[in-house]
Amino acid sequence: MKVVVVGSGGREHALALVLGRTAEVVVTPGNPLIPGSVPTKVEDLVADGSVDLVVVGPEQPLVAGVADRLRKQGVRVFGPGAEGARLEGSKAYMKMIAEEAGLATAAWEAFTDVDDAVRYLNGMDGPYVVKTDGLAAGKGVLVTDSLIDAVNDVRSKLGGTAFGESGRRVVIEEALVGPEVSVFAVCDGTRTVCLPASQDFKRVGDGDAGPNTGGMGAWSPLPFIPEGFEEQVARDFIEPTLAELRQRGIDYRGVLYAGFILTADGPKLLEYNVRFGDPDSQVVLLRMTSDLTELLAAAADGDLTRVPAPTFADASVLVVAASEGYPVVPRTGDAIEGLDAAAACEGATVLGAGVGARPDGTLTTAGGRVLNVIGTGATTDEARTRAYDALGCISWPGEHHRTDIALPPA
Repeated sequence: MKVVVVGSGGREHALALVLGRTAEVVVTPGNPLIPGSVPTKVEDLVADGSVDLVVVGPEQPLVAGVADRLRKQGVRVFGPGAEGARLEGSKAYMKMIAEEAGLATAAWEAFTDVDDAVRYLNGMDGPYVVKTDGLAAGKGVLVTDSLIDAVNDVRSKLGGTAFGESGRRVVIEEALVGPEVSVFAVCDGTRTVCLPASQDFKRVGDGDAGPNTGGMGAWSPLPFIPEGFEEQVARDFIEPTLAELRQRGIDYRGVLYAGFILTADGPKLLEYNVRFGDPDSQVVLLRMTSDLTELLAAAADGDLTRVPAPTFADASVLVVAASEGYPVVPRTGDAIEGLDAAAACEGATVLGAGVGARPDGTLTTAGGRVLNVIGTGATTDEARTRAYDALGCISWPGEHHRTDIALPPA
């Protein structure tokens, strides 16, 4: 089978590696560290009819309707159409669908007017959660105990200063207390298969200090989740969501990325995204021992019943190596050293996330999150040691990373 993966980051590198166990894989546009990268339009790659499956990685092309366009050409696609992708394209829409489906989620309101939003904040007890309604690359959420900071954030977002048009509407939510976990649900429009839970680390610094990022690390499996958690997610969240979408004429074939807070009253849905998370899906995908190509193709065809339940082994820990200045203004263009030594470390995998190349072939930093360094092992401790051993081989000026990924809370 020939598979095209759309995207250019660590998530797409992981998808390419795991799909590549059973398929021929091309990645577009990819990056210089991802084998099989072809910097061209996906429409050009499928034009000759030789592609059996397209897997769309990032949210932006899904929201823009790439899956719809490809399906009209007769291409098998794993990824929702534009109507389904509104679950990520608009947080207010996602919360409305969650309410209609009867899901346990945080209380919320959406606002386009600054004064109305400030009045709502003044009537709340902290902490305060303020989100951009539109896409913000994982950085459009403020969680703060400060009413002043929340009000300033609302003014910045609704004024167009912070996120442009994506921030012209905000969602203000009740703050939920408890650990945050991610579940990736592969969906065929009617049925779902939930992959093992993972957890990512959003803050830039150790101990969850500093601003939110797109994710600084992740791990799986999680020792603290209740037994049968993924089955509960499928039953109480994903299946009702798919039923609500079907009532609206939406045939959702792709992954639903469900973020949860494990509260004292049970799991509550924090958000839905419409693609594999980055970096929290990488640790799940690399644990997979069954055929990912077969699973995603069956979902794209609307028939998950034809494939066995996926299987997983080992533990996986991922640490993001970031550029100086990330997540504000990352510096780029620095030469990356030590990649070969890191890749040679036992149980280590290095994924390219924000990687470029000079004319002489030297690999360079080309974004904020540059590399995903992953360790796998029989235990979390072993996986963590392997990840940090490999990361210790890698350097460039200003590189920074968290040192506490997958450590027990202090």
